[in-house]
Amino acid sequence: MAGDPEKNEPPAVPDRLPVLPLRGAVVFPLMVTPLQVGQARSLRLIQDLGPGNRMLGLFAVRGERVEEPSPSDLYQVGTAASVIQLAQLPDGRVNLVVQGLQRIRLVEVIQQDPYFVARVQPLEEVTSDTPETQALRRGALELFVELVRLSPLLPDALVAAAMNLDEASSLADFIAAHLNLSLEERQALLETIDVHARLRQVSIYLTREVDLARIGQKVQEEIREEVDRGQREAFLRRQLEAIQRELGVLDDRSQELQGLRSRIAEAEMPADVRKEAEREVDRLAKLPPAAPEYAMTRTYLDWLVSLPWTKETEDQVNLGEARRVLDDDHEDLEKVKERILEFLAVRVLRAEAKGPILCFVGPPGVGKTSLGRSIARALGRRFARLTLGGVHDEAEIRGHRRTYVGALPGRVIQALRRAGTRNPVMMLDELDKIGADFRGDPAAALLEVLDPEQNHAFLDHYLDVPFDLSHVLFIGTANVTATIPPALLDRLEVIEIPGYTEDQKLAIAMHHLLPRQLEEHGLTEARLRIDEEALRRIIREYTEEAGVRGLEREIAAICRKAARRVAEGAQDAIVVKAEDVSQFLGPPKVLPELLEERDEVGVVTGLAWTPAGGDVLFVEAAVVRGRGRLVLTGHLGQVMQESARAALTYVRSRAEALGIDPARLETEDLHIHVPGGAIPKDGPSAGVAIATAIASAAARVPVRRRVAMTGEITLRGKVLPVGGIREKLLAADRAGVETVLLPRRNEKDLEDVPARIRRTLRLVFVDHTDEVLKEALPLPVPLAVAGGSAVQSPDASGEPGRPLERGER
Repeated sequence: MAGDPEKNEPPAVPDRLPVLPLRGAVVFPLMVTPLQVGQARSLRLIQDLGPGNRMLGLFAVRGERVEEPSPSDLYQVGTAASVIQLAQLPDGRVNLVVQGLQRIRLVEVIQQDPYFVARVQPLEEVTSDTPETQALRRGALELFVELVRLSPLLPDALVAAAMNLDEASSLADFIAAHLNLSLEERQALLETIDVHARLRQVSIYLTREVDLARIGQKVQEEIREEVDRGQREAFLRRQLEAIQRELGVLDDRSQELQGLRSRIAEAEMPADVRKEAEREVDRLAKLPPAAPEYAMTRTYLDWLVSLPWTKETEDQVNLGEARRVLDDDHEDLEKVKERILEFLAVRVLRAEAKGPILCFVGPPGVGKTSLGRSIARALGRRFARLTLGGVHDEAEIRGHRRTYVGALPGRVIQALRRAGTRNPVMMLDELDKIGADFRGDPAAALLEVLDPEQNHAFLDHYLDVPFDLSHVLFIGTANVTATIPPALLDRLEVIEIPGYTEDQKLAIAMHHLLPRQLEEHGLTEARLRIDEEALRRIIREYTEEAGVRGLEREIAAICRKAARRVAEGAQDAIVVKAEDVSQFLGPPKVLPELLEERDEVGVVTGLAWTPAGGDVLFVEAAVVRGRGRLVLTGHLGQVMQESARAALTYVRSRAEALGIDPARLETEDLHIHVPGGAIPKDGPSAGVAIATAIASAAARVPVRRRVAMTGEITLRGKVLPVGGIREKLLAADRAGVETVLLPRRNEKDLEDVPARIRRTLRLVFVDHTDEVLKEALPLPVPLAVAGGSAVQSPDASGEPGRPLERGER
């Protein structure tokens, strides 16, 4: 904008004027302003302006996003202006040059189509020629001169134009037209009729702009000095290189140092890290290449400049896409997917949120690591994996100090370098297999890595400068939580991933494993087809696992044999049916536990949890001639042996109710055996099964073979809850069990059991072992049970039972 006040009186303003709405602009009186018109309504107004009637009203629009303004969108105070020049542009728009004439007030819009026409009223200014006004005028002029001097965007000619303005009103409008003000601030100045008040407000804006200009000039000077210093150093360095080149002494080392300095400048390190790197380069320049410290320092600098100090990928969180990714990569696992989607939803609402650190816990092969990859793919981040199994050295996490030969940063920093960004999804695999010895505790070092309050300045021993880990999304995996240190476990949100059922394994094999193996072996569905029943047979007879790794290996073995047949010239499609599986994989590798053919004395069907899932466990008991000893075999652990002793004590206390001669238990040995002696067994969940086996053997009553059970037993016969209910019920269903006895406090765990299993099995919840014996043994004498708690049986003398004294048996 530029202004040149007219010396003549402005023409009279009529009471009716066409209105041109202005978006984001305010025109002041006496100011010459260029405008661009592009809307259809405004173009029609320009067309109707005659050669002798080029006056119109300019009113600003409230808000810059209003496309089609209405009369209510216009400010009430505007400027009457005359069109000095107009030019038609090739795209249909029109360039106008207008000169403001006088302030006007919009009284009423009397026409809206094809453009606004309004009744207007000229506004008379309130002037005062007081010493205070003159002082304000002089001060405003001095500030404007200072602003023009400081600002490179304002031409010096504005100073002369401002000095030629004698009237305070014209000076205020002239200065306001050239200040960097918002639309609201400009409109407020236009609406200020009192010249003294307007001049005061303009002085306030001028003071603000001058202060900002001074600050900007100071910043520019500092930047210029920094740039000049850097250019001077670069110039001197190039001169030195030229001199060395002329003398023939420029070697690879000089080029190497120059390259290091360039890489440091490009790495965008924090200021303190860059200072340390430049100090190391200066130190390197003074070291002879043969010195041992030279290679160590060179390697250290390579690590510093290659780390992603500021590089990061932008999160692209779309919950619908994330759900699709999870469904494509994993079958079922609905609860796990829901928790992951909740986690991602929080990232959508607050990207910088310091959320929990998820830890997937489950048996091998259930997809824990691939879940981490899916989260990274859903977020659009890089994926980095740290395998912590077998790590015993704290330096593996924190890095080795540079004083040691062959020192390197810790695995966390190494993973970040491989990822190339500072915000990858970092999978901490096998957290439960971290060890500790004389070299330190890696789990203790992970406490700082996983703590959002500390990891923003993680200090690796090798780097010896802080690195910000707060942008990394950490995810852990483990098979069990028992071996994870409590302090580390407290920082994790554990998400249990159970083993897969047979139906789930079948779906995974058909939708994921088989297509992947066909592609990896160069086969197609037209070349090789594996029937559903064949897959079921592979699951049942060739794999024994909670996950699907072994299943994929068996499918790969079939694909290899099929690939060989195709490579040898086989033309027909290869179809693998259930009866053909043994031709490809050999005899079955897994013999599932089957129920006995008939009910037997002392043989109880128990249920056990293993890392590969649930299993049926047969507990055998036999009473033989001896001296009242308890013999335990079958590779039983300490806890299971204690459960056997507790079960024997309970049966002794209930001997008469069970129809057992107490003298037999004093003169005969009791042998308890769990088949599969090469497999270690431990845990308290076989307590009720051992008690039932002892009672059956002592009373010579056969146990119902289609009744399976699990639960911990106390000396009083109470049945306590145990874990692994889902896996145990799946094992019972596979073995053909009809009734399963469970602790009553495990009833809540049925939520995780498939509905088909709950419908197929008869589930009985018990509080006391007496209830277990009623279901498992066809006893002739009813047991006394009240409210789920055992009632003490009378002893041999007919008196109620009492606790044994020390020395009694």
